[in-house]
Amino acid sequence: MYELTIEHAFSAAHAIRIAGVVETLHGHDWRVTATIRGDTLDADGLLCDFHTVQGALAELCATFHNTTLNAVPPFDRTNPTAELVARHLVDALAERLDPFLRPHARVHSVRVTEAIGCAAAAYRSGR
Repeated sequence: MYELTIEHAFSAAHAIRIAGVVETLHGHDWRVTATIRGDTLDADGLLCDFHTVQGALAELCATFHNTTLNAVPPFDRTNPTAELVARHLVDALAERLDPFLRPHARVHSVRVTEAIGCAAAAYRSGR
């Protein structure tokens, strides 16, 4: 098994609902770590090209950079928790990259850190 991790960062604010109460709007410097996994390498000895993943992750994160997540789809209609940000990014990254990564690799997970010591991850199931 091989694994690559690619990181990207963006700054954004959010106000999440907890037990029906909306917290005060506040900002974070979000750190996103995408993990790509696979059992075999391609003919060049690569799981995948880092640049391909970096580019896709940067595009996805650019949508959120310097915004209030509550105003940006899909978080304009769902609670912008770190868990749901991670879920959105892992699904969007997989949709964008998995066809290009096959058969050697796939998007495995995305971890979102919104503050030091506070992170959430979303994983793709199966292969």
